[in-house]
Amino acid sequence: MTPIKSKSPFYPGQPVPVELFVGRVKEIDRIRRAMGQVAAGKPQAVFVTGEYGIGKSSLAGYIRFLGEHEYKLLGIHVLLGGATTLEEVATKTVQEVLKSGAFDPSWTEATRNALAKYIGKQDLFGITVNLEALETDAPTLSRGFLPFLESLFKRVEEKGTQGLLLILDEINGISSNAKFAHFIKSIVDENALARKPLPLLLMLCGVEERRRELIQKHQPVERIFDIAEISPMSEQEVRVFFDKAFRAEQLTVDDTAHYALYKYSSGFPKVMHILGDNAFWIDKDGRIDLDDAIDAAILGAQEVGRKFVDQQVIKALRSEDYRSILAKLGERDFDLAFHKSKIADGLTSTEKNKFNNFLQKMKRLQVLKSGDDVGEYVFNDRLVRLYLRLNSARISQPKSQ
Repeated sequence: MTPIKSKSPFYPGQPVPVELFVGRVKEIDRIRRAMGQVAAGKPQAVFVTGEYGIGKSSLAGYIRFLGEHEYKLLGIHVLLGGATTLEEVATKTVQEVLKSGAFDPSWTEATRNALAKYIGKQDLFGITVNLEALETDAPTLSRGFLPFLESLFKRVEEKGTQGLLLILDEINGISSNAKFAHFIKSIVDENALARKPLPLLLMLCGVEERRRELIQKHQPVERIFDIAEISPMSEQEVRVFFDKAFRAEQLTVDDTAHYALYKYSSGFPKVMHILGDNAFWIDKDGRIDLDDAIDAAILGAQEVGRKFVDQQVIKALRSEDYRSILAKLGERDFDLAFHKSKIADGLTSTEKNKFNNFLQKMKRLQVLKSGDDVGEYVFNDRLVRLYLRLNSARISQPKSQ
């Protein structure tokens, strides 16, 4: 009998709820040390970096949870997507404080009292923000951002708060603004030089290119951050993740399925959620087996290709030989970097003649870049590499009998 499905325990394209968060022990321990220092009164700054889709926002959400529950830090997780000015940074920060609340209702009450002039109205669905008043004050708030944070902390300190945890996430738009790099550096420096520094953990989340962009805009930024780099999850972490997620809906996972899910996701959270969600709905007997995992990978290849690869790569490769070379790249066992000579060994004579042109075209498409060694090439985007691996599941992985 086919089990009745409720909701999927997977969240493709969304941060993971804290109850489903697993792994990242090394990164969390690093940030725990920083939170402990802040709770003791010493300001800290951390830059969480990693590839697109690696789980930076999910980690940030979990860190906020830990900060509030274990270190009594008021967490403010600001998503800066679309922000390009310091005024927008200030506006989004105030909106986050007003709308998100905190785990301790007394903290929420204190912060909303402090920002009462920006509250529009309250009803059964929460509060609305007086955007007109907030936008009017945005230039002043951005120029006096540290004093704003200090005044906010004074309101919650008497409620037992030990410090502030300010997470600035999705910084792609604002990082190109040179003023932002100076803004961040001034917050850290002014606070460090204060007679009584604000116990603040300032945490930025972004890909390595964004961190380098900030340094390029203002070189001293390089010295202020401790770096927490997020890597793909290990096979054991992937196993724990899928066990926990499927068990939440009373499903079990075979060992062979575990390995396939790890192999085709490469420990990349964005793809893990896509595969897990597919397997959840494909399953008919309450047990995720190898067939379910492979079918999930095939569907996953189509989804990843449609969302992230087709426009960039596939439609630009009109030659059947080029597409054949691309497929063979998917079958080979490597992470992001490969050596030209090793791939060429598996090509036909016609494909070998076109291989150099293929590599140059892939570089022009910004799919590949030259590696450190002669003849080495590296995928710029892990999602393209994973698409090729997922796509190979359709032709190279036999199903169970």
